[in-house]
Amino acid sequence: MQIREVKCKSALSNSTLPGIKYSLNPYRGCQHNCAYCYVPNVLRIKRSQWGSFVNVKKNIPTVLSKELRTKDSGLIAISTVTDPYQSIEKKYNLTRFCLEQLLIYDLPICIQTKSNLVTRDLDIISKFSNVEVMFSIATFNDDERKNLEPYSSSIPDRLDALRRCSEIGIQTSIFFGPIYPTITPADFPKIVDTFIKNGATEIMIDKFNLKPGIKESIEESMRSNPLFLAKFSNNQIYYKLQKEKLYEICKKRKIKIVDAF
Repeated sequence: MQIREVKCKSALSNSTLPGIKYSLNPYRGCQHNCAYCYVPNVLRIKRSQWGSFVNVKKNIPTVLSKELRTKDSGLIAISTVTDPYQSIEKKYNLTRFCLEQLLIYDLPICIQTKSNLVTRDLDIISKFSNVEVMFSIATFNDDERKNLEPYSSSIPDRLDALRRCSEIGIQTSIFFGPIYPTITPADFPKIVDTFIKNGATEIMIDKFNLKPGIKESIEESMRSNPLFLAKFSNNQIYYKLQKEKLYEICKKRKIKIVDAF
């Protein structure tokens, strides 16, 4: 893993995502190395390089502090490109330092992560008037998770972090995606109930985004799992069935569910 300290010229980027005004990414590159990540396509980075480097925006807290003096208020997503709590955050604390700057203005924030490291900063996060922590969980099969999301937190650790956030009054949600094709409609009642039990108040769902190179990356990572590959080849069909069942279950349980895209 190549770690490089860099300087950024700006901290907040205008976002085109619904309801989000700005995005904040303290790092460029991600250690999680998810096989299905479409960020390399967005940033025009070779997929073979993704997961092998992280650029650390060492000065981003200072830049953010200056920008906040003149920026209009609006929801800030942390982050939209790379996980703000990937393991390098343990050393550099850039996400934490940025949160300290944002808290001065008590701006609305939404944090999305696959890491239980977010619980380290609950002392700061809990002080925001308007805050949401969204946990990305695409499967309950931790063996499959290790193949496709090799350096992310385990599913039990994410659920525990979800519960800890919820217990202290932080609004929590789940990004349930991309939903693994090996999950059957019969699995969904238990999955949804587990999300609810651990405090989630909303579930966002998504399918695999098969931009160029992603399909091959997933197939390579799952070559030892023929069942996954067989169902993955009919991903659109399986997702349609999964989506219909999920909407039915969530309606019965009165929990909000939305399609990501």
